Amino acid sequence: MSRSKIFYTDAYKEIEKAIMKRLNEQEDFLSVATAGSTRAVGDAIQAIVASNFAEILGPLGTDYSSDFARRAMADLAFSDSDGLYCVVDVKTHRVETAFSMPNLISVKRLATFYEDDKNVFAVLLVKYVVNGTKTDVQEVRFAPIEFLDWSCLTVGALGWGQIQIANANTITIRDKYSRKKWMLELCDAMLSFYPKEVLKIEKRVARFEKVKEFWS
Repeated sequence: MSRSKIFYTDAYKEIEKAIMKRLNEQEDFLSVATAGSTRAVGDAIQAIVASNFAEILGPLGTDYSSDFARRAMADLAFSDSDGLYCVVDVKTHRVETAFSMPNLISVKRLATFYEDDKNVFAVLLVKYVVNGTKTDVQEVRFAPIEFLDWSCLTVGALGWGQIQIANANTITIRDKYSRKKWMLELCDAMLSFYPKEVLKIEKRVARFEKVKEFWS
């Protein structure tokens, strides 16, 4: 497969640093009311990233877009200098919250998207704290999903299955990890996940057979 010069060099680490610097240079963008809303802060951070991302990418990216519906697979997208198409899912995590499990993408949607070697699904995670109305970004991680170790991922029972970050406080990146190996690990995870879901459904069917019997 084609390998992006952004992710298979240290370019993505420089992008992480640039995003973090740009966010922390912003004038205070929260009010007393919005500072208490994790969603409002996350939306504001995403909007700032979207408006600055093309400039941060510079010559590394072309055809940049951030015009996507809320339920779309991507928040941002661009083509790199080798013609690879990268969609970016922006996630924000408020460090003060003890725990969060953000959804990333449907396993079916990812499997279809990755049938084309020129497609890349990347995650951009921004970790921050809020002090009063001041946002302090503490970490930015930017990597294709195949760099995320399965130790920090899980699958949720939604549709065909939804890949989630197990705990946004703990992210393990395997630099330059093989997409083929990662996708085979995904297949193993799903082949373990589905039989457990079948057992759950069988128990639910049995339960409602008893409910029907009662009402009959």
